[in-house]
Amino acid sequence: MTSMTISRRLARPMLASMFVAGGLDALRNPESKVKAADAVVGPLTEIVPSLPDNTETFVRVNGAIQVGAGVLLAVGKFRRLAALALIGSIIPTTYAGHRFWDETDEGNRAQQRIHFFKNLGLLGGLILEAVDTEGAPSLGWRARRQGRRVGQAVAAGRLAGEAAIAHGTGAKLNRSGKRGTRKEVAKAHETAAKLGRAGRRASWQAEGAVVKAGRAGAEAHETAAKLGRAGRRATKKEAAKAHETAAKLGRAGRRASWQAEGAVVKAGRAGAD
Repeated sequence: MTSMTISRRLARPMLASMFVAGGLDALRNPESKVKAADAVVGPLTEIVPSLPDNTETFVRVNGAIQVGAGVLLAVGKFRRLAALALIGSIIPTTYAGHRFWDETDEGNRAQQRIHFFKNLGLLGGLILEAVDTEGAPSLGWRARRQGRRVGQAVAAGRLAGEAAIAHGTGAKLNRSGKRGTRKEVAKAHETAAKLGRAGRRASWQAEGAVVKAGRAGAEAHETAAKLGRAGRRATKKEAAKAHETAAKLGRAGRRASWQAEGAVVKAGRAGAD
């Protein structure tokens, strides 16, 4: 048990004792306080019609509040509510019973002034008790924390909703992308097939050109051989012309072979793409 706890347990009964004693006196002898209470009861009943208009009843009710709230404050039960109830009781009691400014006699004025400031000190003690949380978070702090939690929950819910919307949009785009990808793949396969067929045709054409060039070269060589064998009978001029023709045909055959090889390479690349 800390020193502050001990101090509170001692101070509360001391603070409440004045109200318990005064409340018991008001319950037992309300007549002595009726005259002073008239100055407060009349204006209060005009403002709050639900209050009892009988001054004696009002004094008894106020006394009962002081006794009940004083006992609760003394034992530490509902102490903050009890302090608030006593604050609501001591203000009209002080205003009605200790109007020192209305006293003409100096002695009575001094006495009522003392009682007035005594009640003012009790009011200060009650205010401290009403706001004392004994180290626990205050109602204002807890309300602000709850407000922050609510704000965070609302923000989290908003983010969750945005995430859900984004997820749904992503799923739709993913499905659309898959459909688009399938179409693009099918189109690419079709293009590749076309290029493959074109490549095969080019390869066949190139092979045909090679064959034709080979045949032409063979014919040229055969012609040259024949002319060579008949060279003894042919003139030198005819032999030179035959050799020149064979050389041209050989060069044409080589060019056709190179072109065929280039066509085959291009066709292969097109088929690979």
